[in-house]
Amino acid sequence: MLRSTRNSTTRLLYTFSSCRSPITSLLHLRHFAAAPAAKVKEEKDPWWKESMDRLRNIGISAHIDSGKTTLTERILFYTGRIHEIHEVRGKDGVGAKMDSMDLEREKGITIQSAATYCTWKDYQVNIIDTPGHVDFTIEVERALRVLDGAILVLCSVGGVQSQSITVDRQMRRYDVPRLAFINKLDRMGADPWKVLGQARSKLRHHSAAVQVPIGLEEELKGLVDLVQMKAYYFTGSSGETITTEEIPGDLEEMVSEKRRELIEAVSEVDDKLAESFLSDEPISPTELEEAIRRATVARKFIPVFMGSAFKNKGVQPLLDGVLSYLPCPTEVCNYALDQTNNEVKVALSGTPVGPLVALAFKLEEGRFGQLTYLRIYEGVLKKGDFVVNVNTGKKIKVPRLVRMHSNEMEDIQEAHAGQIVAVFGIDCASGDTFTDGKVKYTMTSMNVPEPVMSLAVSPVSKDSGGQFSKALNRFQREDPTFRVGLDAESGQTIISGMGELHLDIYVERIRREYRVDATVGRPRVNFRETITQRTEFDYLHKKQTGGQGQYGRVCGYIEPLPPGSSSKFEFENQIVGQAIPAGFIPAIEKGFREAANSGSLIGHPVENILVALTDGAAHTVDSSELAFKLAAIYAFRQCYTAARPVILEPVMLVELKVPTEYQGTVTGDLNKRKGLIVGNDQDGDDSIITANVPLNNMFGYSTSLRSMTQGKGEFSMEYKEHSIVSNEVQTQLVNAYKTSKGSE
Repeated sequence: MLRSTRNSTTRLLYTFSSCRSPITSLLHLRHFAAAPAAKVKEEKDPWWKESMDRLRNIGISAHIDSGKTTLTERILFYTGRIHEIHEVRGKDGVGAKMDSMDLEREKGITIQSAATYCTWKDYQVNIIDTPGHVDFTIEVERALRVLDGAILVLCSVGGVQSQSITVDRQMRRYDVPRLAFINKLDRMGADPWKVLGQARSKLRHHSAAVQVPIGLEEELKGLVDLVQMKAYYFTGSSGETITTEEIPGDLEEMVSEKRRELIEAVSEVDDKLAESFLSDEPISPTELEEAIRRATVARKFIPVFMGSAFKNKGVQPLLDGVLSYLPCPTEVCNYALDQTNNEVKVALSGTPVGPLVALAFKLEEGRFGQLTYLRIYEGVLKKGDFVVNVNTGKKIKVPRLVRMHSNEMEDIQEAHAGQIVAVFGIDCASGDTFTDGKVKYTMTSMNVPEPVMSLAVSPVSKDSGGQFSKALNRFQREDPTFRVGLDAESGQTIISGMGELHLDIYVERIRREYRVDATVGRPRVNFRETITQRTEFDYLHKKQTGGQGQYGRVCGYIEPLPPGSSSKFEFENQIVGQAIPAGFIPAIEKGFREAANSGSLIGHPVENILVALTDGAAHTVDSSELAFKLAAIYAFRQCYTAARPVILEPVMLVELKVPTEYQGTVTGDLNKRKGLIVGNDQDGDDSIITANVPLNNMFGYSTSLRSMTQGKGEFSMEYKEHSIVSNEVQTQLVNAYKTSKGSE
């Protein structure tokens, strides 16, 4: 008897986790489980099932000046996150200006935290700050990983603009279900139907309006909900009172036409609704709402909402739409990479049942030290637990667990999958994954690309050195592709990153966020050197200065490593016998490695090289580690020229999207920059060109592209490989290096 109960409970658990709604789960409970087991389970289920269903993690993205800021501010007001709208807006109408400014910088309130927690109709909504600049693949990827859904804000006058296209492309890449919100219906020239048409043609959205505005521009009074077939009017000083009325007579014809259009669009991607639609059955508001939800969560449909955030109209129905149509954490598939199995993708259950997996997606300098925001993907995190940072292997105790609520932090004892919490006192970098030690999963790949470009930076005033180093340390922790080093020769601070724009933005952030003006040197490309043929070396280092001298002889050869080798430098000890005592071998290897840090052509590191030691000689008194290290350095320099060294330069994979009429000009310019065009496709009215271009020839390209395409072209660039430069370029680089050395 006992065994059968246990089996039925196991079966029950499985059934429960696989079904979505609490009602069906209760039916399953009644059907499968023995009565006592069902009773226990009924009591246990709601603790995570209900709270997971009532949770939304959303982001708000938009083109600059589409009113994202004002919309966010109204959402926070209606959900009680801020208590008076004039705190933000100011009695003197500062709000109008705030459309185009960073709310955060203006007032220092609202989304200063990475995830703002607010409550709407007993649902918990986390609004996650998405990065404005989409150039940092790693940072953007992490922010979009944390989202379960998003709101794309479009301006009813400006329509679909370049940044809207970029943001939408990014969301599509990371499979984020989204709603669209056409804002600013109160402005002159507002035309939501034109914008809806643009979203369909330019963004390839399968979308339809779920609302119709009552009046436009100055006449905007309210909205008609096409799902519930009700008219909403927003009254009160801040639009907080909603009155529901019947649809105005003059709009009835348009509303029925738009509702039919909505049902048609959804039934194209939802079989259940299509059946009712084709058999001409009347479709109830509940059926339509469920169908829109299924299609939106499956990323086959995008419902379009409307309103004017500045005039406080349409924000509350948009919040209802977030609850009705965007997925809860269990409805989104998240994958982790298994580090024990060559980064194979593993699907996470997304429930609190299972091992802990959490991602640190944002760091913030708080009053009490570093505040780390975590998105929990699986399992439960409790205060006082020990967690393992998979990226560093360190075991850390969680001293304090908080939830950001309004302006204060709310201490909590535990948090489960799907939630976003913050922890204090954990030293980690952005993008680190934490587990309870049972699994070794990471949420993002640990293979961080090598930086391809460097800049020398130094603070203008000597007094701001402390703030300057604080800024660099913070950025390094936040972005693994940003590195800071020191040039041994000049003593300058060198920052390295993934391109010109990447470094420019960090220099700008140092100036804005830390108020430190920095002088910037000329960008420097990270070239490499390598050898092309095998050559022998035989070098004797002998020095007698009175007292103990120096003596060391090394013989062997250097040769290029075979293509595709995992390491960039290899050292082999092939000495048979005791020609050189074993204690000196590490010093010899160290000497060769040190010498390979700076090639003789242009002073850049030497890669893909194998050094083999075959023979040598030692002196019983005069030989020392230093003597052999120096012998190795000089031996390398002596034979390096004979190995026919060449320079390698970073080649970038450049993807351009330009209107077809500018295709000829752009490809001609790429050829001038010694680019190799590898692909050319059509996407509507645009040409998508793919090319491999040396990074050294890409400086200032964004300005050139803008002028060639009248600002309509855009490009993205990522590192591909280091490849050998032509003889002509090599001669130029070597001469430039000799000149700079001579002038020093």
